[in-house]
Amino acid sequence: LLISKIFGITFGIKLMERGEERAKIIYEKISKQIPEASRIIEDEDSHEKELIGLIDEEKLRYVSSIVLGLNDALVELTGALAGFTLAFQEARLVAMTGLITGIAGALSMATSEYLSTKSEGDSRSPLKAAAYTGITYICAILFLILPYIFLAEIYACIILTLINAVILIFLFTFYVSIAKDLPFKRRFLEMITVSLGIACLTFFIGFLVKIFLNIEM
Repeated sequence: LLISKIFGITFGIKLMERGEERAKIIYEKISKQIPEASRIIEDEDSHEKELIGLIDEEKLRYVSSIVLGLNDALVELTGALAGFTLAFQEARLVAMTGLITGIAGALSMATSEYLSTKSEGDSRSPLKAAAYTGITYICAILFLILPYIFLAEIYACIILTLINAVILIFLFTFYVSIAKDLPFKRRFLEMITVSLGIACLTFFIGFLVKIFLNIEM
């Protein structure tokens, strides 16, 4: 019940379905001896699909907006924080710069999502789509910036930020893979590769900029 309240009824049902897969294997073995058991399994599957089909959850209708906000925050801000870390080498300065960059990015992405949803003319509300994108973006940047707010050791901050990014990617990919019946491993590895790859690239760019401008901090 708690999981369904937090993540939605569809997620809760499909998560329970995953747990029932083992039971189905047992039932299938039983059906070899009792043929009627296979019909019961088929009926149960069809009833679950019908039930899920009747559920119209707002979270799932706007999941593309949430994905947009989260993906952009992870890729853009993880990379930006990595670059700022080497360029500034002062945790509070990185936190301030990252927060300003993140808020500007959130407003930009929310505006883009509003205009995009409005132009598509689908059943979704442009305002809600923009809100989901913007709020997701801001929540992500706050989680990523946390180490820079509470710690002074700059390289510990970037390591913890990258760990936070992996946690966010894992949790959200798991949610989407369950709720939308999508493959988890491929999507998780794809997001990890992109986010951490951009972070490494911008860290290197920060190093080059520091040398080019001859900045000593």
